[in-house]
Amino acid sequence: MLGVVFSTAWAENPQGSAELSMAIDSVYTVTPGDTLEISVLGEDDLSREVLVEPDGHLNFPLAGTIAVRDKSVTEIQKELVQKLTLFITDPVVNVALVNNQGNAIFVIGKVQHPGQYVVRRNIDVLQALSLAGGLTPFAQEDEIKILRRVGSEVKTFDFDYDEVIDGGNLQQNILLKAGDTVTVP
Repeated sequence: MLGVVFSTAWAENPQGSAELSMAIDSVYTVTPGDTLEISVLGEDDLSREVLVEPDGHLNFPLAGTIAVRDKSVTEIQKELVQKLTLFITDPVVNVALVNNQGNAIFVIGKVQHPGQYVVRRNIDVLQALSLAGGLTPFAQEDEIKILRRVGSEVKTFDFDYDEVIDGGNLQQNILLKAGDTVTVP
């Protein structure tokens, strides 16, 4: 459990909590496979954990189906408040990210430990390669690719390990998104 709760009370707290909430908010967006705990003050029947479905939606009583992929928990909270206002006067909604199993990246090929890595924050390509134990001696360092599915398309990004390590062409060291695959031939 991550133990971080995002609520309206945090955003309105004048003692600096707004900055903390915004900083956390800008770090993580919800992905399929994540679990959110949603509660509505005074409405015990509406308190529950909800799994974000593979299509990036969640279902919540009275609010229906909501698209949540790539939204922050604060954005989800605001949307729930808006939808629940039709049924409940001034709903107070709390949303907590309790499991981020959906934020997984994959590193395959000639690395020490290929596999799936669930990460708690955004990471770049170098960090992903580090998680995988680094390159093997036989890796083709200038042929690394990042594969990203966008809708029905797969986008490819090139990554030249030597260039980035030497401090050149650093824009190749992109932040990875959930579901990205780093391939090392």
